[in-house]
Amino acid sequence: MSLINKLIPTVLIALAVIITGYILGTSYLTRGKSDPSVSVKGLGQQSFDSDLIVWRASFSRNSLDLKDAYADLNADIEKVKGYLENQGISEGEIVFDAADINKKYDRIYDENGNFKENVFRGYELNQSFEVQSKSVDMVEKTSRDVSKLIDAGIELNSYSPQYYYTQLAALKIKMIEAATKDAKNRAVTIANSGGGTLGKLTKANMGVFQITAENSSDEYSWGGSFNTTSKRKTASITMRLNYEID
Repeated sequence: MSLINKLIPTVLIALAVIITGYILGTSYLTRGKSDPSVSVKGLGQQSFDSDLIVWRASFSRNSLDLKDAYADLNADIEKVKGYLENQGISEGEIVFDAADINKKYDRIYDENGNFKENVFRGYELNQSFEVQSKSVDMVEKTSRDVSKLIDAGIELNSYSPQYYYTQLAALKIKMIEAATKDAKNRAVTIANSGGGTLGKLTKANMGVFQITAENSSDEYSWGGSFNTTSKRKTASITMRLNYEID
């Protein structure tokens, strides 16, 4: 009985050595094996013309009397409406904002440069309007040719048009399909080049939808860029796919 008690610790130590050796040996063999999968990124890209234009402009009138200022401003509004409609822009495409009213003062100083008082010199009424139209070329041309309004005594401040696309949802689906197809083709090429075959898709991540000016140096944004200054645009999106390799 005493002999058995003496042998038990020796046997346990031997078993521990054998198990430890097995674990280390297995870890060594597994560590060198490559992961039988591939991760690829595909790109979907398409250029298109904007189908909606938004153009803003403003003008103003000044007068010592508020009623006179409003009368002049309303007369200018009618002139602007008539001009725009003559260019082919419909009344429903024109929106006039509420007029902003500002009181204007002159600061008076004495001969020593010290402020004395503010002297009221009249009212300034600022009127802005916006044109939204799918007739992109026509509104674009109108925004650049406002000399007739200036000749009529309306000091029009014309701002650069903004260009949009109203079919973005459908376009985005097409881009996702194109990017997914591109990524899969890359994965097949990689798998075949390595002597394997493409297995099942295990993961798919969609990148950010980007809209930039065509052939421009616009930078991509982490949150997605959306160019509105160019009529001709390019949309792009990426898809990252993970596949098993058989």
